[in-house]
Amino acid sequence: MAFNFCSITSGSSGNCLYIGTPKVNLLIDAGISGKRIQNGLEQMNVNPKDLDGILITHEHSDHIKGAGILSRRFDIPIFATASTWDAMDEMESMIGKIKPDHRQVIEKDKDFIIDDLIIHPYSIPHDAADPVGYTFVHGDKKISIATDLGHMNDYVKNNIRESNLILLESNHDIDMLKSGSYPYYLKRRILGDKGHLCNEIAGKTLVEIFHDKLKTVILGHLSKENNYPDLAYMSVKNELMGAGIEVDGRLELTVASREEISKIFEV
Repeated sequence: MAFNFCSITSGSSGNCLYIGTPKVNLLIDAGISGKRIQNGLEQMNVNPKDLDGILITHEHSDHIKGAGILSRRFDIPIFATASTWDAMDEMESMIGKIKPDHRQVIEKDKDFIIDDLIIHPYSIPHDAADPVGYTFVHGDKKISIATDLGHMNDYVKNNIRESNLILLESNHDIDMLKSGSYPYYLKRRILGDKGHLCNEIAGKTLVEIFHDKLKTVILGHLSKENNYPDLAYMSVKNELMGAGIEVDGRLELTVASREEISKIFEV
């Protein structure tokens, strides 16, 4: 029962993730051009015509800019909460016209099923209309996506617990952000309760929710200006190793590229 995950891109300039089972092919967000998404899918040998849906986390441009064109080109439904749909409708120049039967409305904390995949949207603390993360269950395996988190809380932790693979935000290094060139208002937004998660908190979260069946952690949504892949990796690794969790033996830890497709992870 293959249960696959791949990051096509993950970062502050564009996000698009893939989840697949023997019967289902889904994208989580489509925040890059339709052409780049098609190229990524082709590298995975996935035909865009076989996509069963695009799940939207929230309406920011780095998560939706390619969704409309893909939906129209390949006849793909888009899933989002009602408030996120309202926000996207106000940005029609970005997403364009979506066919009525492709406008699928979901509710946070309410499971829905596409064939052999159970999907659970859960609320995340971010400065958007009604942002959600997602967990996916196929058979006895679980994959969780948790990015765009202004802070970590027990509710988010409880949603992503018991996962076999997690893509977790590790957006910035606090010292780099504070000393960097961003204007004060933007630094304040990123550091705020509805901004983005730093490397250190990502590591501490993983220590808290770690269990023996968690095999793969992918750090995602890195800032281009306020982080480095190696820094995110080492910061999180140090937290895990400090708690006695063996990295790259017992647990595979990696960083999703901002620009390049990852390998296909089989859960």
